[in-house]
Amino acid sequence: MLMILTATLMLFPTVWLLPFSWLWPATLLHSMTIAAVGVTIPKNLAHTGWYEINPYMAVDALSAPLICLTCWLLPLSILASQKHVQHDPENRQRLFLSVLVILQLAIIMAFAVTDMVMFYIMFEATLIPTLIAITRWGSQWQRLNAGAYFLFFTLAASLPLLIAILYLCKITGSACFIMLPYIGLTHVSSIAQLMWWFGCVVAFMVKMPLYGMHLWLPKAHVEAPIAGSMVLAAVLLKLGGYGLMRVSPVLAPLTMKACYPFMVMALWGVIMTGSICLRQTDLKSLIAYSSVSHMGLVAAGILTQTDWGFTGALVLMIAHGLTSSALFCLANTNYERTHSRTMLLVRGMQMVLPLMTIWWFIASLANLALPPLPNLMGELMIITSLFNWSWWTIIITGAGTLITVGYSLYMFLMTQRGYLPPHIIALEPTHTREHLLMALHLLPLILLVLKPELFWGWS
Repeated sequence: MLMILTATLMLFPTVWLLPFSWLWPATLLHSMTIAAVGVTIPKNLAHTGWYEINPYMAVDALSAPLICLTCWLLPLSILASQKHVQHDPENRQRLFLSVLVILQLAIIMAFAVTDMVMFYIMFEATLIPTLIAITRWGSQWQRLNAGAYFLFFTLAASLPLLIAILYLCKITGSACFIMLPYIGLTHVSSIAQLMWWFGCVVAFMVKMPLYGMHLWLPKAHVEAPIAGSMVLAAVLLKLGGYGLMRVSPVLAPLTMKACYPFMVMALWGVIMTGSICLRQTDLKSLIAYSSVSHMGLVAAGILTQTDWGFTGALVLMIAHGLTSSALFCLANTNYERTHSRTMLLVRGMQMVLPLMTIWWFIASLANLALPPLPNLMGELMIITSLFNWSWWTIIITGAGTLITVGYSLYMFLMTQRGYLPPHIIALEPTHTREHLLMALHLLPLILLVLKPELFWGWS
């Protein structure tokens, strides 16, 4: 783990000291080396114990797959961003890469720290580089509005979390994640317990985001550059689920009593955001709303407080991270050639980019949870735990699954089939870089099918 952090820190001299002609190849190779080392973390930690790095950082079977996913996404975001920033001045390209490195460091630290105060600091530290990426390298002027939404929602929801963490430190003398399951809060009044639980849960629900607290996400996704969309969908949303899985077992009896409003909103959000996807014309907005739908299922699985719910939520978070990032990359390949995200204006791409249609088909099938992909494993485990919690949920989750299939096929058919619009005259062919990018997104899903124990060790 320290090897990964040190190697990531060494990316700064790589970015700023190398000659400009070597900037992108060397940075990409360096980040791929970090990703290769990061892949070994779940292999060594496929158990329920903690592996302590130092008194302030440790890794277990919950954080290890998420750290691995974070390391894996850095070279992919660099690979996807080359064309987006190729016309920027040299120093601005170096700054862009530095922002991505800072973001990766903050996310890895958030997943690795054992102290809740440090977790809060790293949780908030991810805000700054993400905000810079959206407002500086976004495509349109609405990026400033999207950045304001992102900043307001995140900061407003994080203040109760800070108060809850400080209150926990005051009454227990410790805010260590390792000690949280053994800390008893029976001497605290029920009102104080409820306020502590609510303060923690709201911040994580906004980050996931839960339906009703999701207004910042479509704006941020639509206006962010491709690297921002990839990291936001694949990793940053998972910080909310990770924090919820860490905190909720502390007050498990209270969670079972107080979770009903959030459970209802999560399941209702699966239906509503899926229905919104069926009426979307903007491709990136459709993918963003599909993320809200999937993360609503993750939130519902966590709130059941069962081993199956927790494991299914972790599996679905990892699988959704790879799938949604791949879909944003595919949307970006269309946008780079047509300069439009409107699906009515960019349909019929199978006629001119037939190889990319294959990647679209595979990514769409992964998004609708085709067996035997891990997306299906996670959804089935969550649906099973929800059915044991209340048999009425099978109606909502079943309808949500059908809607997911509907908008996934709608997205594929609208972008790939039909007649080519007459305004599309000449397009660049697909590049090897883009095929490599898609392969590195979708091949790990096959690995997770063959070796599911890599992320099934925590419950």
